[in-house]
Amino acid sequence: MATVELTKDNFDEVISNNDLVLVDFWAPWCAPCRSFAPIFEAESEKHDDVVFAKVNTEEEQELAAHFQIRSIPTLMIFRERIIIFAQPGMLPANALAELVEKARALDMDEVRRQIAEQQQEGAGG
Repeated sequence: MATVELTKDNFDEVISNNDLVLVDFWAPWCAPCRSFAPIFEAESEKHDDVVFAKVNTEEEQELAAHFQIRSIPTLMIFRERIIIFAQPGMLPANALAELVEKARALDMDEVRRQIAEQQQEGAGG
C-alpha cells in the first residue's frame, strides 16, 4: 500500500477508520526526512493491513502544532485511535519493520486498562 497524505480535513477519518496507522511528520526542506521517505515507503509496501501516512508540517501547521511536533522527522503510531508511539528521528529499515510488528502485537486491552488507571490517578481517584 502506498503512503497516504494526511491533512486536517482527512486526519480524523483516516485515524478512526483504520486499526493501525503510522504517521510520518516531515517537511520538504528536511534532509533526514528525505532520507527516511524511501524507508517509510518501502515498509508501507509490505503491509496491506497498515496505513502509512505522511503529514507535511509546512502545509499542515495546525496538525503539527496539535501534536506538538518540535523535531522532524517524527514518527507517531496510532492503534485503535490511541497514540502508542511517538518519537522524533529517522529510523533504519530494520528498526521500522520491528516497530510495526511490536505495534501489531500490542495487547490493546492492556493499553486501555493502563490509560484508565492513569486517568483515575490523575483525577485523584
